[in-house]
Amino acid sequence: MFNQNQASTQYPKPAQAASSSSSSGTTMVPEARDALNNMKHEIASELGINLKQGYNGDLSSRQAGYIGGYMVKRLIEQAERSISGQ
Repeated sequence: MFNQNQASTQYPKPAQAASSSSSSGTTMVPEARDALNNMKHEIASELGINLKQGYNGDLSSRQAGYIGGYMVKRLIEQAERSISGQ
């Protein structure tokens, strides 16, 4: 028979296995919070998405995904430029 207690000891949950999970809601570099927030608002305005200061729960998943996707794209471009020495 399968015992649920055995499964938890054999296969730890991902949150237990990773000591520094970024999905915990904490910012890895607290000083970057303002820069990322400014980037989010800049990208949203470029995309024509109206963001408010604070809670933006009325955004559609598509709109929020566009903003997050472009943030990741821009961060990757910045990292690539930094690595290449430009």
